[in-house]
Amino acid sequence: MDRSFCTAEKVWTNVKLATMDPEVKAVYGLLDRHAIGVLDGRITLLKPMGSFNIDEVAAEVIDAGGMCMTPGLIDSHTHLIYGGQRTAEFSRRQEGASYAEIACEGGGILSTVRATRALSEAELVEQARPRLEALLAEGVTTVEVKSGYGLTVKDELKMLRAVRTLATDFPVRLRSTLLAAHALPPEYSGRTDAYIELICNELIPQVAQLGLAEAVDVFCEPIAFSLTQCERVFTAAQAAGLGIKAHVEQLSNSQGAALAAQYAAWSVDHLEYLDEAGIAALKDSGTVATLLPGAFYFLGETRQPPVDALRQAQVPLAVASDLNPGSSPLASLRLMMNMAAVLFGLTPEEALQGTTCHAAVALGLGEEVGMLKVGMAADMLLWEIDDPAQLTCEFGVNRLQQRIFAGKVQDA
Repeated sequence: MDRSFCTAEKVWTNVKLATMDPEVKAVYGLLDRHAIGVLDGRITLLKPMGSFNIDEVAAEVIDAGGMCMTPGLIDSHTHLIYGGQRTAEFSRRQEGASYAEIACEGGGILSTVRATRALSEAELVEQARPRLEALLAEGVTTVEVKSGYGLTVKDELKMLRAVRTLATDFPVRLRSTLLAAHALPPEYSGRTDAYIELICNELIPQVAQLGLAEAVDVFCEPIAFSLTQCERVFTAAQAAGLGIKAHVEQLSNSQGAALAAQYAAWSVDHLEYLDEAGIAALKDSGTVATLLPGAFYFLGETRQPPVDALRQAQVPLAVASDLNPGSSPLASLRLMMNMAAVLFGLTPEEALQGTTCHAAVALGLGEEVGMLKVGMAADMLLWEIDDPAQLTCEFGVNRLQQRIFAGKVQDA
């Protein structure tokens, strides 16, 4: 093959494309009976079948037979790397204990911190493998992974290095986020400001210098860190050239979303207690509102995020798994799509946007992934479905026929 004259090395024909491109003025950005081609990991060709001439490309051709193709799914909020498990806490919550009560007693995040610190980097990688494999089997091609269960410089770096190792072992884009401001480590009891100083003055600069994370996250709640402390982390992250994300308004209205928006955060996540001022701030900043229905479901919460108000303000909505051992041990982004619709009232199109184009923006990747568009990364999924709404409506039936990552077909 003379690649100097190629527009594509592989072309799918007779395919229904759910492009998720807002410039395509149809639900899901649908383009029926199209050809889509890839070269060197990028989408290079997008044509209606009526104007596609196979003689114009020297390519392998795959007849999709009318099947539907979507962008690869994106899980924009996970805690994939951790040690141990917390089933005892699940039993306690079923007996009436609250998430906050368990955390104040030394359980919750700190119990996972102890288990994570006890493991080597290689052991963390091995424990994370089946969780990542479960996401990939559903069609996920990009995953954000947070630290936050180490809470020392050594252990946070260990977690972030484990993410990089996983990225070399699997056909997936992994985005790392430093979440050292997740909980106060026991050795800093009564010295929260000193721990924030450690994060800002030692950990963030090292992470940036080593290239171990793309963003920094915080847990802004009375049981975690104050607005003032979170702002110090945001300032340090911004100075280091790292993106900003935030866990906010999950358990109370701490005005964390508005603060994060002032720093042009990529996303703010959870949002059950988000108020009108926070929504207005998100609208003005372009920050994505990430919904985490798995945690809402698993913790038995009753206060829903203000989806209608966010929708009316045209704040982009992402949907993510929040995969973690304590509040969302659910390794299924497809299940999250269904929950976002059933529990939070998202339409099937909004649920798919939330795990493709909007999720990409929540990771600072809006120009790279999340849409089927010429120039974008060729992360694509071929489904044996009639309607993209099936991906949100159904659960437990795997209709994925091909998982394409960076233009290469993987086992579905």
